[in-house]
Amino acid sequence: MTIAGVVFGLVVATLLGALLHLWRGGGLGRLVYYILISWFGFWAGHIAGVSLGWNFWNVGPLNLGMAILGNIVVLAIGYWLSLVRSEQKAK
Repeated sequence: MTIAGVVFGLVVATLLGALLHLWRGGGLGRLVYYILISWFGFWAGHIAGVSLGWNFWNVGPLNLGMAILGNIVVLAIGYWLSLVRSEQKAK
C-alpha cells in the first residue's frame, strides 16, 4: 500500500463519515464518532476484500468497492447503535 493510497482512502472514508453527519445531524462529538467508525469500516472492508480475493472497483492498490461497502455497513451499524444509546438516555 502506497502513502498516496492510504491518504486517498482516509479522504474517502472521512467524506463518507461527514456525509452521514450532514444527513443525520448531531454535534461535534457525533461528527468525530462518525469519522472514526468510517475509517474503521473503510479499512476493514478493504482488508476483507484483499484477504478474500474479492476485487471490486480497484483504484491503484486500494480495493475501493469493498472498502466503501464495509464503510457503509459499519456506519449503518454505528448509527443504529447510537440511536439505541440516545433513546436509553432519554428514559
